[in-house]
Amino acid sequence: MHQKTKDIQKRYDGFLQTNCLWKNDAVFDFHQFEIEDKSSKVNIDIDEKLRLGKYIERFVSYQLAQENTITILSENIQIQKEKRTLGELDCILLKDQKPIHLEIIYKFYVYDTSIGNTEIEHFIGPNKKDSLFEKLTKLKEKQLPLLYSKECKSYIKSINLNIDNIKQQVYFKAQLFVPFSKLNIEFTSINKDCVVGFFINTKELERFSDSKFYIPIKKDWLVIPHENVDWLTFFQFKEKSDEYLARDFSPLCWLKKANGEIQKFFLIWW
Repeated sequence: MHQKTKDIQKRYDGFLQTNCLWKNDAVFDFHQFEIEDKSSKVNIDIDEKLRLGKYIERFVSYQLAQENTITILSENIQIQKEKRTLGELDCILLKDQKPIHLEIIYKFYVYDTSIGNTEIEHFIGPNKKDSLFEKLTKLKEKQLPLLYSKECKSYIKSINLNIDNIKQQVYFKAQLFVPFSKLNIEFTSINKDCVVGFFINTKELERFSDSKFYIPIKKDWLVIPHENVDWLTFFQFKEKSDEYLARDFSPLCWLKKANGEIQKFFLIWW
């Protein structure tokens, strides 16, 4: 198998094994799209220059296409008003012949109780540039209402659908990272199976001085950690990770303990 194909397969497998952030409509009354995560050999060519969000949309498109009960009608639909783009619908599909407007989200969040007052508000991006609450608000106030805009209604009519029959759902997957000191946090609305690792700062890093490390490229943040990489010693890792931290960037890393156990973590700059 060609190396690029192997890389895509590992990322796709990691994507499939990522859990949805909540079940049913437990958060903001957004209904999670339900599809069986069946592992399969990936047969797609993806432009490596795509940013991660668009890259994952290609995975979702491939996953949907494997289902006999699903027909994709259109994807990445730009809705425009007088040459100005109002927004984009990720996907319109039929599932069991019923139309669904699907928004696709895949995120990495750390759980910081010093931010906000609620479980949802505590989840922020590892670089403090985004948050779960902000994303949910954008979905509620902008992305989902776009379907009912005047400009979008004419598009829906053009593909022979009745807007009143379209259900709106989200396919929201996430990898969550909790503080190393609080690994057993219980959540009320969030799916705890999304927790895949922990986060630490540079002071806490010293406790892992006898471990080995690896810093994957961003598209490989999807990948389930494995043995077959070029591991760094503690001192090599400190030197390399300092380059990221100096740019206010929190790298996702793999950690291999002396006993062989491999874990995922974020080394945060803040």
